[in-house]
Amino acid sequence: MSAESILTNFVRALRSADVTVSTAETLDAVRTVDLIGYEDKQTLKLSLRSVLAKSPTEKKAYDRLFDLYFSTKSKPPESSEEPTENETEQTEGEQDNEPQDFMSLANSGDEIAIEMAIARAGNEADIQDIRFSTQVGYYAQKMLKAMGVEKMETELLARLQEHSPEGDAAAEEMIEARRMMTQRSIEYAKQQFDVFGAGATQQFREEFLADKRITEMDRSDLDRMKPLIEKLARRLATKHSRRRRKKNRGQLDIRKTLRSNAGRDGVPFDVHWRQKRKDRPKLVLICDVSGSVAQYVRFLLLFLYCLRDVVPNLHSYAFSARLKDIGPLLSGEIDRFDQSMDRVMKEVGWGSTDYGQALSDLKVDHWSVIDRQTTIIVLGDARSNHGDPRIDLFEDAAARAKRVVWLNPESKALWGTGDSEMHHYRPFCSVVSYLATLKHLERAVDDVLMHYS
Repeated sequence: MSAESILTNFVRALRSADVTVSTAETLDAVRTVDLIGYEDKQTLKLSLRSVLAKSPTEKKAYDRLFDLYFSTKSKPPESSEEPTENETEQTEGEQDNEPQDFMSLANSGDEIAIEMAIARAGNEADIQDIRFSTQVGYYAQKMLKAMGVEKMETELLARLQEHSPEGDAAAEEMIEARRMMTQRSIEYAKQQFDVFGAGATQQFREEFLADKRITEMDRSDLDRMKPLIEKLARRLATKHSRRRRKKNRGQLDIRKTLRSNAGRDGVPFDVHWRQKRKDRPKLVLICDVSGSVAQYVRFLLLFLYCLRDVVPNLHSYAFSARLKDIGPLLSGEIDRFDQSMDRVMKEVGWGSTDYGQALSDLKVDHWSVIDRQTTIIVLGDARSNHGDPRIDLFEDAAARAKRVVWLNPESKALWGTGDSEMHHYRPFCSVVSYLATLKHLERAVDDVLMHYS
C-alpha cells in the first residue's frame, strides 16, 4: 500500500468514527507525514493528533484508531527513486521465493509473509468498506478467494475422490491449512471492522435510536439516549455559539466610517458596517410532568441543560396540578441529572393535570420572568381534565413573550378530542409541533435557537 493510501484510509477511518477532518486538514496531515515520515510512530502519532483531532472526544477516538490502524501497517517506501539493476534482480529473486499458492503460503511458517498476503488480500477485497460486524465472515471469504483458496478447494475435492491413504492425508493437510488461514482472515477482518466499521455502526445505531418513538423505548434504549442527547446538544452548541457579529457584511455605516477615518483626510482605511443586534437566548420551559408526558420532559430538560453555555438564561417550571420552579433541583452537574429528575418527579410529577392552575401559578409567582426576549416552550398534551384552561392567561403570556412554542407528544389527530384544549391554545402559539422522537426534539430546539442568531 502506498504512503498516500495509508494516510487517506486513516482519515477515512477517523471520519467514520465521527471525527471531523476537513480537506485542508488532510493536506496538512500529508505535509506532516512528508516532514516526519513513518519511522517514529510516537512522533507521528503526536504530530497528526495536533492536526486532525480538535476536541477531547475527537482526541480519544484518534488515539484508539491510530493504535489500531498503524499496528498492522508495514512501513511504506520512503524513496521514490528507480531501483538499480541489482536491486531489481534481488526483488525478483525474493518474489520467486515467495509462496506462489495457498498451500505453500499456509505451510511456509513465515508470519511476515502470511500477514502481508492477508493485508494484500484485504485491499483486493476492499475491506475498508466494512460497516457492520455481521460482514466479517463475508470479507474473510473474499480475502481467502484473493489468496487462491478456490484452486486449493478444487485440488482438495480431487484428493478426497482418490479414496487412498495418501489422498486422505493430503486432504487432511489442506483442510487444516484452510481452517488456519480462515481464522487468520477473520481476525484481520475483525480488526479492520474496529478501524473502519465500528464508528459507522455506532452512527447507524444512533440514527435508528433518534428516529425511534420515545414511548417505544425500553430500558437499554434509555441508557443509550443520554450520550446521544449530549452529542446532539454539542452539535447544536457548536452551530449556535459562533460569533454573532460578522465583519464586512451588511450595510455600510457611513457616519461611523467617516468619523473613524477623520485623521486620515477622509480616506476610509477602516470600514464599519451596520450590525443588527442579536438577543441572547432566554427560554422559559413549562413542562407537564404527569404520567402521559413525563418521559418526554426528561429528554427535553437534558437536551437544554446540555446547552447551558449557549442558553445560560434558562428558567424551568414543571407541573401536574401546581407549578413549581425546578431550576434549583437541576442546577447540579450534568452527571447527576438522573437523580435530579427523580427528585422533580417525586415532588411534582404523576399528579392530575390542571393547565389552568399551572398558568395561574405562573401569573402569581413568575410573571416578571417573561419579557420581549423570552421564548416560552410548553411541553404537554394540553389535556386539563375538563378544568378551566385559562386561555386568557395564556394569551397574556404570549403577548408578553417573543415567541411561544408548544411541543405536543400526542398525534395531531387527537388534538382537540376529549379533554384536549390544544385547539384553544393553538391560536396564541408561534409554532405547535408534534414531538415523538429525538429527531423531532433536536429540530424544535434548533428552530428556537435560530430565531436568536
